Amino acid sequence: MNDALYEQLISRRPKPYDLPLRILIVILIAAVAVLGMPFIGFLSFMIAVILAIVAYYFIFPKLNVEYEYIILNHDLQIDAIYNKAKRKRLRALDIQAAEIIAPKGSPRLNSYRPDKVYDYSSGNPSGRPYAIMIPMDQKNVCIYIEPDAKMVDHMKQWMGMKMYQD
Repeated sequence: MNDALYEQLISRRPKPYDLPLRILIVILIAAVAVLGMPFIGFLSFMIAVILAIVAYYFIFPKLNVEYEYIILNHDLQIDAIYNKAKRKRLRALDIQAAEIIAPKGSPRLNSYRPDKVYDYSSGNPSGRPYAIMIPMDQKNVCIYIEPDAKMVDHMKQWMGMKMYQD
């Protein structure tokens, strides 16, 4: 069989609100522990510990994200890896069903109006994200990914004239 498999891992750049959110959560936990002491005593420390555990396991890992693109022939799978430990499948799509794939900001995308936009790129200003315009769930969806040259070549094999690299 001539299956073409390629995997690529992209680290998402921290968003501007990530650090202030972490600081705000730590301040909130400390405030619950200190300010709750006169009212509910030792129970305030227990509540603070529970809040810290919830933040550690559910909030902080979502702030450290990597995206993995896996392309097998014309099937593209996008996974998120949180805190380099937990994987979640975000999208699986057939790129042959896409209307167009072009670099983000390309004038070829001007005639397309997406109903929903999903950004799975690194957020790095020096990166070169591509926009995939594809119908999903009876809506026009735009998916931003940041493939390297080898993945672009794999996609070009299956997309033909619907893939632009300008």
